[in-house]
Amino acid sequence: MANSKPTTQFIQNMKGNASRFYIFIIASILFLLFSIFTATSIGSVNIPMSEIFNSLFICSEQTVNSQCQINPIHHQIIWEIRLPRVLMALLTGAGLSITGAILQSVTRNPLADPYLFGISSGAALGAVIVMAAISTTTLSGTPISITVGALIGSTFSVLLMLTLAGRSAVHVERLLLSGIAVSFMLSAFTSMILYSSEPDTASTLLFWMMGSFSNSQWSELWMPASTLVFGVSLFIIYRRWLGAIQAGDEGALTLGIPVNQMRLFMLIICAAITAVLVAHVGGIGFVGLMIPHISRFIVGTQIHRLLFMTLILGGSFMIWVDVIARSLLDNQVLPVGIVTSAVGSLFFFVILKHRRPEA
Repeated sequence: MANSKPTTQFIQNMKGNASRFYIFIIASILFLLFSIFTATSIGSVNIPMSEIFNSLFICSEQTVNSQCQINPIHHQIIWEIRLPRVLMALLTGAGLSITGAILQSVTRNPLADPYLFGISSGAALGAVIVMAAISTTTLSGTPISITVGALIGSTFSVLLMLTLAGRSAVHVERLLLSGIAVSFMLSAFTSMILYSSEPDTASTLLFWMMGSFSNSQWSELWMPASTLVFGVSLFIIYRRWLGAIQAGDEGALTLGIPVNQMRLFMLIICAAITAVLVAHVGGIGFVGLMIPHISRFIVGTQIHRLLFMTLILGGSFMIWVDVIARSLLDNQVLPVGIVTSAVGSLFFFVILKHRRPEA
């Protein structure tokens, strides 16, 4: 009887934590839906929410002019310009955020993200090589070639990082240092290509490298979406192994988990997701570094909760970043990477200030 009260208290705490988690998830999903509708409404032409709702759920292309009370031009703007852009921002934010969360979990380093490991630099180098080799007039018609180039570049960066760190990559610290070295080296090669390109091509590549959703189309959404779904499915399947590795290598090895192989496998999956996203929207930093920290603050460190919250918050965050990028200046669109870098820097200034030890 002496142990019944602590056991009952523990069960009540577990139920309370689960209830709070579901409340946070429902609230974040509602906020994501609100973000999608609001972002579709905001732009150089402001569209009422009622027209957006009618265009998405009630009206069709055949009934716009006859039965539905909606401006045909607004209907075209929603479906051909705004909605593909918003969905691409959602996929990009979710993908970069969850890769950052996975890398931070398997390396147990709070600063790990695709850029720190050189994955994004490799993907950008591969994509830039392909883009510089083809004419800018045919650039929009070769998304698959650019994606293949980004995949090859990210794979090369991973192999180079593992070569520097050692085949087994047992020491996480050495793996991180190798990633930083690879990132700087591949960024230097990318800068050299930009320097040697024609002025028009160089300006196009430079704007692309800073990240943008301006050219998003329906035909381009399937590849980031399918890659993200495939990667998230693997993360969910191996969530118990990821949680054990996050707790420590010794405990995971005791449970029979192949820690080194699992860490490399997750690194490859994250590299593939990052490469596909970089090929479509360019380089966007700080998202994979910042959103996982916010998610842990909200729902804790349990891997399954962290994955769901990171996906939703990352998508919502990137949607609003895109809204800021296209609304901050009149008749101009800022590169998304500039906004994320500014917000991310302020975020870490606040984190460092609050974690600063007292004198």
